[in-house]
Amino acid sequence: MESKFRILLVEDEISLARGLIYNLEAEGYEVELASDGLDAMAKIDRGGFDLIVLDLVLPHVDGYEVLKRIRGLNPRLPVIILTAKLEETDRVRGLELGADDYLTKPFHLKELLLRIKGMLRRFTWYAGPKTSEQFVFGPNRIDFNTLKAYGVDGKELTLTVKEAHLLRVLIDHEGRAMSRQQLLEEVWGYPPDIVTRTVDAFIARLRAYFEPNPKKPVYILSLRGLGYRFVKEPE
Repeated sequence: MESKFRILLVEDEISLARGLIYNLEAEGYEVELASDGLDAMAKIDRGGFDLIVLDLVLPHVDGYEVLKRIRGLNPRLPVIILTAKLEETDRVRGLELGADDYLTKPFHLKELLLRIKGMLRRFTWYAGPKTSEQFVFGPNRIDFNTLKAYGVDGKELTLTVKEAHLLRVLIDHEGRAMSRQQLLEEVWGYPPDIVTRTVDAFIARLRAYFEPNPKKPVYILSLRGLGYRFVKEPE
């Protein structure tokens, strides 16, 4: 497979890193390794990567700080977290800081490769938007071109690519039920056999931004056993 995609692997377990580099290069990717947080920040500052695979537990500077640096420089750059942390709060924190998805160690190599492939395939989603660049519902306003938005509190915020893409897919299918599997396929590019709670975490964040009462949503509705549905004008 020919590919010009460049991946930064941030991982301090050298044996694991070597195996990942071997397999990623076999898939046609160019891979550069950063074995600690300071090295990762220096390479991120230099730029030129299409995707970052990021461990959370790193020497010198942890993965959360590295993630903050990434998002401060580029809200569009895809980031997949690899973590041995098992607490839900750790994974949620990573997603809240702007990660696009996560895998918990130990993980299946095939699943990581599928997620990377799917995420890179969706990397240019904003090149030809289906909706207009500006969208307004209730007190909320979103610019899908700049990723800037104004939520219910009136404050400006910057969406990550996956937040904006998920919201746009829901808007494009206004009034229709969208299953988790459909959203994973359309937004993350994942095959239907991938199982992850990432969609629910992202929905919770969108509700926190745009719902008057996130616990009683009126725009992004849950449909028991079906998934989610966007309603522009609640009854």
